[in-house]
Amino acid sequence: MLSLKYRIVLGLAAVVMLIDQGTKWLVEATIPFHGTVPVIHGVFDLVNIRNRGAAFGFLNRSDIEWQFWLFLVATVLAVWAILSLTRASKNEPVLYTAFGLIMGGALGNLVDRIRYRAVVDFLDFYWGEWHWPAFNVADIAICIGAFLAFVAMYRQPSPERGNKE
Repeated sequence: MLSLKYRIVLGLAAVVMLIDQGTKWLVEATIPFHGTVPVIHGVFDLVNIRNRGAAFGFLNRSDIEWQFWLFLVATVLAVWAILSLTRASKNEPVLYTAFGLIMGGALGNLVDRIRYRAVVDFLDFYWGEWHWPAFNVADIAICIGAFLAFVAMYRQPSPERGNKE
């Protein structure tokens, strides 16, 4: 049976991936491709777009075919690194939560890349003509996971770990 740390990481990754894919399915089922549904006028819309690039539209170009392979390899390496770091860590529930969020988000976006060679983005925040790049649940999970990983790595040592300073 898997240890608790792996159950946290893999279980949370599965939940994130399912929520991510479920929300994307709802968007695809209800909003036409390139369609927009205003939610808060002048601030927030639901959209149905594809992003071939990375976070914030980086490398979002249709003429770069190798980007699919880059993101595929990056995702595989990220999952491997997360599992390796999980194995090496001891009693770090915040870090395991971070790893689960990051892995789930990465795998959720990977499913899209395999299906569409792009990621489904649908959350569009803007102010006037200024738009933040659209994003999705997987992106939120990755960002929260990265923040939690940072917090876990730089927080004060707990009594269990001992104060090595």
